[in-house]
Amino acid sequence: MLKVNNLVKDYVIDSDTVRVLKDVSFDIKDGEILGIIGRSGGGKSTILKVLRGMEPFSEGSFELDGFTVRPGATHADLTKLHKMTAIHLQRNFGLWPGAAYESVLRRLYAEKCGFEQLPEKDSPYYDELYQRSMEYLKLVNLDKKAEHFSAVLSGGEKQRLLIARQLAANPNLLLLDEPATMTCPATKQEVLDTIKNVNEKTGLKTLVVSHLPEVHSYMAHRVLWLEGGKIVEEGEPEYVLKKFLKKMKPIIPMPQRKSDKTMIKVTDLSKRYWLFRQGEVLDLDKINLEFKEGEIVALIGPSGAGKTTLLHAMDGLVYPDEGEIEFRVDDDWVEMSTYSPKRMDVRRITSIMYQEFALSPHSTVKQQLAYKLGVKGQNVVEESRKRAKELGISDKDLDELYRMTDMPEENSKEKLAKMGYTPAILGVLFPSYPLTEVMNYAKPVFEAVDLPLSVLDVKPYQMSGGENVRTALAIALASKPSILLLDEPFGDLDPITLRDVANSIKNINKTFNTTIVFVSHHVDFIREVA
Repeated sequence: MLKVNNLVKDYVIDSDTVRVLKDVSFDIKDGEILGIIGRSGGGKSTILKVLRGMEPFSEGSFELDGFTVRPGATHADLTKLHKMTAIHLQRNFGLWPGAAYESVLRRLYAEKCGFEQLPEKDSPYYDELYQRSMEYLKLVNLDKKAEHFSAVLSGGEKQRLLIARQLAANPNLLLLDEPATMTCPATKQEVLDTIKNVNEKTGLKTLVVSHLPEVHSYMAHRVLWLEGGKIVEEGEPEYVLKKFLKKMKPIIPMPQRKSDKTMIKVTDLSKRYWLFRQGEVLDLDKINLEFKEGEIVALIGPSGAGKTTLLHAMDGLVYPDEGEIEFRVDDDWVEMSTYSPKRMDVRRITSIMYQEFALSPHSTVKQQLAYKLGVKGQNVVEESRKRAKELGISDKDLDELYRMTDMPEENSKEKLAKMGYTPAILGVLFPSYPLTEVMNYAKPVFEAVDLPLSVLDVKPYQMSGGENVRTALAIALASKPSILLLDEPFGDLDPITLRDVANSIKNINKTFNTTIVFVSHHVDFIREVA
């Protein structure tokens, strides 16, 4: 049995103490699946990390099958806790590159020798460990894929292989952080069926954190509702989920499209990716699409179908092998896969949000808006060309440097290094906007996403999870782009926050006539917004 008693967790950020867990108490009986639901940023994942020993805690204690952990636990205590628990963190695959059975075999061998490696086939342990690895694969319905390389497994199969690896550690408690989030409906069902089957066959007590009510209603025996670091409700799934969903705002109507003018044309686009030994792993073949001004379009499909690749090709972050992507700028068409001086104009009027979007925890919202306006503001292209000329940077290199302002930081660092630059060059070419002028841009955008202007002076850790998401959306819209591309940045939001975001997107579209193209696996969200 797991017993959690008055758990308190504090973070210190920029000399401020933020309490994220407030006297949390609950228990999990043997054979039980306990679910935790709550608003994004409410502390759900923090509980898992504390119970795994990944995060220290400030007050309280917890007891797992007679073993008690208190604040300031010793290294020996944490080592024991690691052996008694297994965790699968959100969006973390961490699989070995060989055959599926080898990932499980390595985990089993680590229980004997302390580190993950493949035992020699003439080892006295090999036959026994191989048989056990096949039993775990059968438990998650992967025994027929035992010889398949992990890289070629589907998203759902990878999740099931991870569960098999966790089971191989023979834990007393299984901790699951957002299982099946960011997956298509079929993949999600595969994973949920596996978790339920494992629980029924092994009796392993399981703690599942998920923002999706359907996950808990399908497999949880009990549900806790965590709000602002406190448990506000506990009980049967149907009872708790009904109370939780009462906080959803009503759906606002879809705005009417004002124009039939085409803004983006995709013609015969093809893009292929290959992996050594596995062959072709992605094939976009002769895609033809048109997007109208002020239209909201969803890209949906199974995991690995190429939705994100198509979106990144549209933004010029990746270039197609064949075909064209053209954007309307005034009365001209600009093709994105070949250089032209006008390509920077397309990048300026286009904004993108990624799956892994993150606000800087140490900067105020106003400072982050100022940075965005420095990259996407009205006269950025002309001013950056003047600075580039003074520095001896060609227009073509400037275009490539401007492309990097839309990339995640790690990707841009790598490409900058190849060009012989450090990230500092982006600040020189595209300096932040004056803070005194940010308010003029912020007011209409903040109204559209239903945020108070007081948010400008706070840092992200001082806001709720939902406010963080809408703030990131507001920053993406600060320069009033004509086109907004969303690469599933809302896939791991709770339904209440997601409704707020859906309403915000429709308000944005109505207010600014923004053309919006987004990737999502969330069918209900697509029905509301597209």
